[in-house]
Amino acid sequence: MATVRRAATAALAAAARDGSGLELSVLLADDDAVRALNHRFRGKDRPTNVLSFPVGNDGPVMAGGEPRPLGDVVLAYETVAGEAIEQHKAMHHHVSHLVIHGILHLLGYDHDNDDDADQMEACETTALAAIGMPDPYRPQQEEALTPPPGRVYADDGNI
Repeated sequence: MATVRRAATAALAAAARDGSGLELSVLLADDDAVRALNHRFRGKDRPTNVLSFPVGNDGPVMAGGEPRPLGDVVLAYETVAGEAIEQHKAMHHHVSHLVIHGILHLLGYDHDNDDDADQMEACETTALAAIGMPDPYRPQQEEALTPPPGRVYADDGNI
């Protein structure tokens, strides 16, 4: 939970957004659930590491001081864990990156073309640096942080 909160706060700050008055959810699901969502909403019958479902409401905080929903970010646990191992990344680093990536999608960022991808990646790396994590787009030497195959750990026991 702490990893997700730090990543969410960093994503909002890197995107120059004040997170007060915003509400979002981050769901850690299994690959089957994410595959079903990916098929239903994107027409792709396979799991993916992260899906974002923006609410699409850019208005102010809702009446009565209720938080304005930003949307939902869904991570596929088995896919994310497998990627972390394959890419020699600490699990909490990869989860942080994908939470930030998903939240930036909620905020309207995309990577459909090179210019948009460059802008989104720059925001991601700024957010990750703010929480002391390496640039995921540059080769790193994190092998010492990578758990043995088949075992996955979070930085504080809570993702």
